[in-house]
Amino acid sequence: MYRFLSLSTIRFYHKALTGLLLSAWVVGSSHAAIYHIDPTHTNVRFAIDHFKTSTNTGGFYNLTGQLEYDPVANIGNVSLIIPLNSLMTGDKAFDIALKSADFFDIEKFPLARFESTKWHFQRDKNRPAVTKVDGMLTLHGQTNPVTLTATKFNCYFSYILKKSVCGGDFTTTIDRTKWGISKYTLLGITEKVDLTIQIEAAKQ
Repeated sequence: MYRFLSLSTIRFYHKALTGLLLSAWVVGSSHAAIYHIDPTHTNVRFAIDHFKTSTNTGGFYNLTGQLEYDPVANIGNVSLIIPLNSLMTGDKAFDIALKSADFFDIEKFPLARFESTKWHFQRDKNRPAVTKVDGMLTLHGQTNPVTLTATKFNCYFSYILKKSVCGGDFTTTIDRTKWGISKYTLLGITEKVDLTIQIEAAKQ
C-alpha cells in the first residue's frame, strides 16, 4: 500500500499508529491490580500513655479487606475491616474493660473500617515510593479523616503463594475523643493514641 502514498503520508500514519499504541498501553497499565488482605499478616496495634508512667498497648487482628495498587500509574487504594472483638492486650480483664460501653462498646459497634481516599508517592532512586495514605476511619459509630505515614511499602513475588504480594507498615496518631471515646481523659489518661498498621495482601 505504501508505494501509492507519499513519504509524508506514510510518516503521518506511522506517527498516528504509534500514538494509538502508546495510548492503549497507558490506559491498560493504569488499571491497578487487586490484592486481597492477608489476615495473618495484617493488624492494627495501639499504644496509649497511662497516667504519664507507662504505655498501655494492644492490637486488633484477623482484619479483612482489599488493596489496589499500580506503581506505574502511582495509583493506590485500600479498604480494611477491623473486628473489634479480636482486641488483645495480654490482660483479659483489660480486654473486657476496653470492649465495654466505656470504650469501644463492641456490642453496639462490632467493626471499625478504614477507607483510603488518596495515596501519596515520591520517586526514590527511580522507583515510586508510597509516603502517605489519606483516608476515613469509622470507629464507634463516627467517621473522621486520618493520614497514615508509610514507614515502608514494597511488593515481591511469593514462592510460597506463587503470586505477587504487596504490603507495608504505617503509623498515625489519633485523638480518640473525636470518635466519642473519652473515658478517663479528665483523670489523666491522654486522648492521643498512637497506631501502627501492618498490611499485607496477595494478588488475585
